[in-house]
Amino acid sequence: MCRIGAIKSKKKLHPSIALKLMRSQQEGHDDSGFAFVMQDMGGLFENYKELPLLSMAATVEGTRLAEDILREIGFSRVMQWSPDINNQKGLKIEAMPNYIFEVLQYPKSYKHATKEEKEELLIDTAIRLRKALEESNSGFIYSFWPDTLTLKEIGSPRDIGTYFNLWEGNKDLTSSIITAQCRQNTNYDIVRYAAHPFFIEGYTGLVNGENTFYEKNKSYQKRLYKGYMGFESDSQCLLYTLHYIHKILKWPIQYFKHTITPLEYDEIIKRQDKEILLRIKASLAHLEINGPNTFLAVTPDKEMLCVCDSKKLRPVVIGKNEDTVIMTSEVVGINDLMPDRNIEDDIYPNEHETIIVKNDLTVERWQQ
Repeated sequence: MCRIGAIKSKKKLHPSIALKLMRSQQEGHDDSGFAFVMQDMGGLFENYKELPLLSMAATVEGTRLAEDILREIGFSRVMQWSPDINNQKGLKIEAMPNYIFEVLQYPKSYKHATKEEKEELLIDTAIRLRKALEESNSGFIYSFWPDTLTLKEIGSPRDIGTYFNLWEGNKDLTSSIITAQCRQNTNYDIVRYAAHPFFIEGYTGLVNGENTFYEKNKSYQKRLYKGYMGFESDSQCLLYTLHYIHKILKWPIQYFKHTITPLEYDEIIKRQDKEILLRIKASLAHLEINGPNTFLAVTPDKEMLCVCDSKKLRPVVIGKNEDTVIMTSEVVGINDLMPDRNIEDDIYPNEHETIIVKNDLTVERWQQ
């Protein structure tokens, strides 16, 4: 099984906290990789929240290719941060030559563009960059979105932390939301894109488990939206469905659970909202999932989300104190980071719940 974690805090946190959360659960991963997404940035990125932040890893050729594409479109660099690499001998890591984390200014023609027009430009640019890097086999683009930084790497989580000097916190690289997973995608080919968390247009998702309706989901989702691509992992389908329900269809987020694990017909017909639920069950049957999984997510509103499969076959626990909420696979991780919390307040979500962590850290439990 994978081990996953999502942290939301009133404070700005360094990604070392995600490494420590995963270290506590190290028996549940296989030293194949580590990845994280940071949102609501602090530190060096705090003053650039409205501008797109590019996260990518590339060869020298891929770096030049991406720079040429961005310059052609009209983007200009505002600020760049480079990790302090510690390339000591013996580290288990398949490092790329260059890691690029840079804030860009929109093209001048977008000075008076709407939020929607800017978002369309960013997804189109991200798709173009990804295709160009894939064709030349020269790099990977992980996210291109405001207030979001992503790193994915293959190897030992411990050594990845050492290579990027992430074990010791500092004030340069911080955020109030960090999602992380400590295992690569070992059901399929090990490639960086397959590592959780996954990201699209402000939505982040990560999964412990598997989705046995992957092929059905994938064939349907490919026709729904241009940004649904890659499909290196069956878990990406859950993120794409969340994005489709919430951003494209603009439905309330509680209908996400009714889409991926709909109630049985006999249960639906007893409810006041049966007409809506029956239509979802009939029209979006190709987005239903199956198999053991726990799904954690972050929305563009910076709220965190947790849902489980219809039989609750993968573990998850939620703990909190006055300034931080942690969702993760095993309680030992929360014990290490929050030893003084009130453990009686811990939440173990059930198979029919959607857990939402609001921006004031209020935890809401919605029954399906």
